[in-house]
Amino acid sequence: MNPITVLLADDHMIFREGLRSLLALEPGIAVVGEAENGRQAVLLAQKLRPAVVVMDIAMPLLNGLDACQKIAATLPETKVIILSAHGDEEYIEHMTNVGASGYLIKQTSAHLLARGIRTLHDGGTFYSPGVAKHLRTRAGAAKGHSGKKDTHRLTPREREVLQLVAEGNANKQIASEMKISIKTVEKHRQALMDKLDIHETAGLTRYAISAGLIESRVQTTTV
Repeated sequence: MNPITVLLADDHMIFREGLRSLLALEPGIAVVGEAENGRQAVLLAQKLRPAVVVMDIAMPLLNGLDACQKIAATLPETKVIILSAHGDEEYIEHMTNVGASGYLIKQTSAHLLARGIRTLHDGGTFYSPGVAKHLRTRAGAAKGHSGKKDTHRLTPREREVLQLVAEGNANKQIASEMKISIKTVEKHRQALMDKLDIHETAGLTRYAISAGLIESRVQTTTV
């Protein structure tokens, strides 16, 4: 029987190495690649076509949720399980809208992760107990609630621009990274500022951190 192929996506090399070593002990699971940022995760997923991607949320260049959305749109057979240090409501709400099939907290045991990988491969979904409880509670709640840090209002492109702005990139760098014109970057930037009612870079950075798009350790540069 062919093993379940897995792509690991996390910007912490030591954490990836630990996951690879732990999953190597699990029969029937083979790690076929590693990505250190969201863009690389999307490219490797398209190249390797793994059965399952284990995805962190806060990664450079493209966060894990938007990377997950891109993978789900282009590789419907590849399942994504979010593995994050964060278990609060905002992250879970995002997860349910980007095509992820599972969500585990990083404190989860390797054995539980292996179970999750196998469950996703078999067509199921898999969540940490606390996440599952939240989803059950939310199932009966009214829809349409919009929270203070609700980035659902932004398009995927606007979220990408927001992340790159918060990471300290100038418009020219963003245009190069996203392969779009500077004028298009400026259009997206103005649109997200208008939607969020935030009109300065420091405020956008704080918002991106609080919304989980980047980690607070990312430092921005000023001119």
